[in-house]
Amino acid sequence: MALPGRVRLVEVGPRDGLQNEARPVPTATKVELIRRLGGAGLRSIEAASFVSPKWVPQMADGAAVMAAIERLPRVDYPVLTPNLKGFEAGLAAGVTEVAVFAAASEAFSRRNTNCSIAESLARFAPVLDGARAAGVRVRAYVSCALGCPYEGEVAPGRVRDVAAALHEAGCYEISLCDTIGVGTPGATRRLIDCVAERVPVARLAGHYHDTYGMAIANIYASLQAGVAVFDSSIAGLGGCPYARGATGNVATEDVVYLMQGLGIETGVDLEALMDCAEWIGAELGRPAGAHVTRARRGAAAFD
Repeated sequence: MALPGRVRLVEVGPRDGLQNEARPVPTATKVELIRRLGGAGLRSIEAASFVSPKWVPQMADGAAVMAAIERLPRVDYPVLTPNLKGFEAGLAAGVTEVAVFAAASEAFSRRNTNCSIAESLARFAPVLDGARAAGVRVRAYVSCALGCPYEGEVAPGRVRDVAAALHEAGCYEISLCDTIGVGTPGATRRLIDCVAERVPVARLAGHYHDTYGMAIANIYASLQAGVAVFDSSIAGLGGCPYARGATGNVATEDVVYLMQGLGIETGVDLEALMDCAEWIGAELGRPAGAHVTRARRGAAAFD
């Protein structure tokens, strides 16, 4: 299969990337990060989440973030709303797109959301109903698509069934998440081929963590399978609080560099993106890391 000519990147840094930071990140910093990401050309920026501040205190300012950001034309600012209460709070904040999440692992589902997979899917029904009534789009994540920290290997068929249930419920796109970063290109391709039996590839996205350095390789395998939407996080920020040792999401600058090398359009300015990565690294009190160094070195080689 020919590679896609263009991909859409879903930037998850302001939400998934920052939610596990130990020190509080000021609202103004989050707002400025979102502004810079939009200025770099990203057109889908996950801006906040509306979850219990007891469990995710870093995201307690979701409404303030949404009130303060400048919403650029043709840019989507989805937020995570795991239940009806979160959805209603997001709706009050003026969101036009939300995301929900379920797991393909029973053990992970119970530890993460305190309910079974079936129960988690049932909880989304009123969210989907409310979204339809309000004209709000709903995207979905399927966690542990390539492995679980408690159960180990997860059968692709289980991922397929959860993804299909979310798609049939009305989610316009399903992001398959390698939550602990154990996936390899072969496993990734088998997963996508299996899920595509019930969900069109055009409705699938890839969300890969880089725990074992396989995220970029998994993205390439996904491209070969026809996937053209990928989640990524500026400077590789993020990780999973329920998966010990899991490192951050794949760095947006690495993904853009890959796509440029393949001749695939992203609409993102790599130089501006690297500047943004360095800025947020400084704001968080640490270097932006090897992601920016690699991307700058590679970009310079083609000048």
